[in-house]
Amino acid sequence: MNRFFSMLVVLLLGVSCLAVNTPSDPGLPSSDQISTERPKLVVGIVVDQMRYDFLTRFESKYGDGGFKRLINYGFNCRNNHFNYIPTKTGPGHASIFTGTTPNNHGIIGNSWFDRYENKSIYCTRDYGTTPLGTTSEEGQMSPRLMIGTTFSDENRLFTQMKGKTIGISIKHRGAVLPAGHSANAAYWFYGRDEGQFVSSSYYMQELPGWVKEFNSSGIIDSHMQVWNTLYPIEQYVESGPDLNEYEGGFFGKKTATFPYDLNELKEQNKGYDIIKSSPFGNSMITDFTLAAIREENLGKDEHVDVLTVSYSSTDYVGHNFGANSKEIQDVYLRLDKEIERLLNYLDEYIGPEEYVLFLTSDHGAVDVPSYLRDNKIPAGYIDYNVAKSQPRLFNINSLGNLTNFLMKSYGTTDIIQSMSNEQVFLNREKIVELKLDLVRVQEEIAREVSTYPEVMLAYSAHSMRARDFGPGIGRMLQNGFHELRSGDILIVYYPGFISSNNTGSHHGSGFNYDTHVPLIFYGFGIKPGSTDIRTEIIDVAPTISSLLGISFPNMSTGKVLDFVLD
Repeated sequence: MNRFFSMLVVLLLGVSCLAVNTPSDPGLPSSDQISTERPKLVVGIVVDQMRYDFLTRFESKYGDGGFKRLINYGFNCRNNHFNYIPTKTGPGHASIFTGTTPNNHGIIGNSWFDRYENKSIYCTRDYGTTPLGTTSEEGQMSPRLMIGTTFSDENRLFTQMKGKTIGISIKHRGAVLPAGHSANAAYWFYGRDEGQFVSSSYYMQELPGWVKEFNSSGIIDSHMQVWNTLYPIEQYVESGPDLNEYEGGFFGKKTATFPYDLNELKEQNKGYDIIKSSPFGNSMITDFTLAAIREENLGKDEHVDVLTVSYSSTDYVGHNFGANSKEIQDVYLRLDKEIERLLNYLDEYIGPEEYVLFLTSDHGAVDVPSYLRDNKIPAGYIDYNVAKSQPRLFNINSLGNLTNFLMKSYGTTDIIQSMSNEQVFLNREKIVELKLDLVRVQEEIAREVSTYPEVMLAYSAHSMRARDFGPGIGRMLQNGFHELRSGDILIVYYPGFISSNNTGSHHGSGFNYDTHVPLIFYGFGIKPGSTDIRTEIIDVAPTISSLLGISFPNMSTGKVLDFVLD
């Protein structure tokens, strides 16, 4: 009897719980199952060449309204990395917004050698478009070489093309790739003797009136000013001495030391291009971004809009002066003020609870190798100029006697067609003519190159296709390897070794200094907090897609970071 009553109680409790949790209308989901609330605007900020430690190294000098506001009130992913090689600007921007790696989206470099056309192609070049705002080919750009959609494309599809997407950057690749295929507009800066924000006919037939007005307003010229440190230079104890041998500087100035009079140096440094290599390039981008928000009425209706902003001056300054320079510290202290200015405007124009924002970077940077070497840290340079008589072998000859190997093995050096992004492209026609086996030649050259002092690893394209690499450099190369666009041999130099000038920083490797970058989510739907759990750059797009309740980008391979969502 007791057993009978116990079973009856359990049954009644189950029915009671079912009644409580069942919607009143069994044909409709309950309100807590599906949320229709969405932000009015998504803002994706990419800071070009921002290492994670720039957040922490300069933290004591940042104000409360910029980076610190995002960290304190947003979600900070402190162990965020790129998971592929090469870590360059084009692949970085494409990966952030598509949620996948170059082996899928196809942007394997800023430029790459096209073996079928026997020439180098740029990642957003499109000669089928007409430049707008300039007559230069720098206006002939589109995202057509990028395979797959971005989350901004998926938002456009979800809103029946009513939600706007606009991309903004100094660099064309920084504006075009994040905005995606279906964007309303992408704008980038063309310097030289023009100093204009431009676009291409891929997006529109004529620049909008507000862009023309911005270009003629004098705002751009106002940034051609004297660059001195934001605070007294003696307070910049987080960076190296102002005068050192590790920095490039500007033509027309004997030393790479503050101050820099941009107007005075303009003519010897490609005209308006000098703004790019100063913090005022970032200020100009903020000016243009605020105008775009206002003039395009972003975030002002019921359809979610997407705004992508890439701050590129940090990259130009890093390449010129290096990651340990007073100049790089100053550009970040000033960028902190620009982030604050943008956040304040978004609060005022859209509302502090009405937008979601994320901030990340397209890659990090190595410290200047000569600086590392002088401090007993292994580093060095691959000399591009050793083989001027055979430019197709430009830096392989500096690593070892490849010419002799090619002549001894195959009777010719013409078996190599070109080299790009630390990848060797073989001359397929020559291999057929010599009746050689392509896979065997790939493996033989890879083994030869791997014996050279500066080379840590060399893999064949066949191994990229045939092997299943575990975590590490091999897997990162696979993630960056595109079947139709990549080379036949992939080369990895040792940490700290770069193929670049002897001054300034560089990037492109799979080592932590290039892969570890900030990732902060802030605003609508974001839970404040932080984590040291490893996240990857391809996780950004699916996370934003999940927040918006839209389809993931169609080639996305990242995961949703559900712990950042409220």
